Amino acid sequence: MNGEEMAATEERITISNRNEKAAAGGSSADDYHVEQQIGFVLRQANQRHVSLFTSMIGDRLTTTQWAALTKLRELQPTSQNFLGRETAMDVATIKGVVDRLVSRGLIHTAPDPKDGRRLVLSLTEEGNAVIDRNMDMAIAVSEETLAPLTSRERAVLAELLRRIC
Repeated sequence: MNGEEMAATEERITISNRNEKAAAGGSSADDYHVEQQIGFVLRQANQRHVSLFTSMIGDRLTTTQWAALTKLRELQPTSQNFLGRETAMDVATIKGVVDRLVSRGLIHTAPDPKDGRRLVLSLTEEGNAVIDRNMDMAIAVSEETLAPLTSRERAVLAELLRRIC
């Protein structure tokens, strides 16, 4: 382990020890440092990923739009509500995402043949083409996001994140 890796490990241990102390009720406001909180670190990781995504993906897509398009490809036809649940988006967020993708001609809506009050979503030809054009770059974004980690660290990180989700 080089000096930089050692310093990072020591910082993680410090964060962990402070968090354990806080959970035991033994900390004070002086012990709280925002940059040592898990939410702060997760936000930084997300910002890095979104920055990579924005710079590498074409078609002016956001990460939420990409998630909706690719999940819709797996599920279609499906309801907006179900698509939102499957992409971990709340009702308001998925509605906005779907509305923007419909206005761009990437998603088509139609009445549900089983329940006329409900709309079902499906990809348009252009929606499928957008996915096809950007899939290789989406994979590259994930690779670049995780580039500082070994394959073992990537697996551990993914497992730990799934545990807290």
